[in-house]
Amino acid sequence: MQTPNVPLIDLQNAATDSEQLKLLDLACRDHGFFLLKNHGIQEEIDDMWKMSEWFFSQDREEKLKLLRSEQIPLGFFDRELTKQKRDLKEVFDFMETRLESDINQWPEEAVFKQTMENFFLKSSQVAEKTLELILICLGLTKNEKVFGDSRTSNARLNYYPTEDPLNLNEKNEVNKLGDMALHHHTDPGILTLLLQDMTGGLQAKSKEFGWIDIEPEKDSIVVNLGDAMQVWTNDNYIAALHRVLKRTTEPRYSTPFFFNPKSDSIIEPLSEISLSKPNYRPFTWKEYIQGRIDDNYQDLGQDDIQIAKFKLSHHQA
Repeated sequence: MQTPNVPLIDLQNAATDSEQLKLLDLACRDHGFFLLKNHGIQEEIDDMWKMSEWFFSQDREEKLKLLRSEQIPLGFFDRELTKQKRDLKEVFDFMETRLESDINQWPEEAVFKQTMENFFLKSSQVAEKTLELILICLGLTKNEKVFGDSRTSNARLNYYPTEDPLNLNEKNEVNKLGDMALHHHTDPGILTLLLQDMTGGLQAKSKEFGWIDIEPEKDSIVVNLGDAMQVWTNDNYIAALHRVLKRTTEPRYSTPFFFNPKSDSIIEPLSEISLSKPNYRPFTWKEYIQGRIDDNYQDLGQDDIQIAKFKLSHHQA
């Protein structure tokens, strides 16, 4: 059953459907979440699910061969921090493979890499169409400052187990588990395409209703807005605050595709949208994303970098 206040948007015809655009606009202003149907990439998604389950079903020793680090930030990881708390999850991160400086780490099985490359390419195309739809809601058919880039975007396979995967020695070296599988946070980029299985557990913070469930909808893609979109729209649209409840009886799989700005982008409120003074000073995408990456690996003694850091004084509490 579709969650109230989280509209199911038809990607094929929403651009010319005023009722769908109205529902999309309301959701983006309240909590930043909506669902997509008729996205056209279900085959690539189904293939991705098979490979995701295969990857996480391997012995831990095999997965650790692809352990990511601050030097190589792509691959497997099982001790990530959110809000200074360790999440109960395992992840596998990857990016576009056509880049000159390709630092992806892949298992030996060639079908895994090929499947993820296909999924990444198709997801990037859907993200572009979704951004176009959001710009229509904002009254902007095109804007030279609001562009995503597959070269800066990344994807992640998530596995949420019911038990801590770390052994006793490893647990003593890292932060203790928090009370969530994934603690509350916003995504830093433009928007995220999220595939989730049917087990549930994803929640979003609504201005009107508080924490609400983003219930699974078969063959749909969950979309949530990121920090860059909130700044570009001068707080008119909301970077989705979300979390995942801890698993107790069965594991959960999900796969986000993070659609990010161009590497040289300046993130600042758009004059076409800001009817009042801008709420934020300009900052670079490079500066912002590096702050988020750093806090994934170690407890820096403070929460992840947030867009509130760039709030101008006349809008600070």
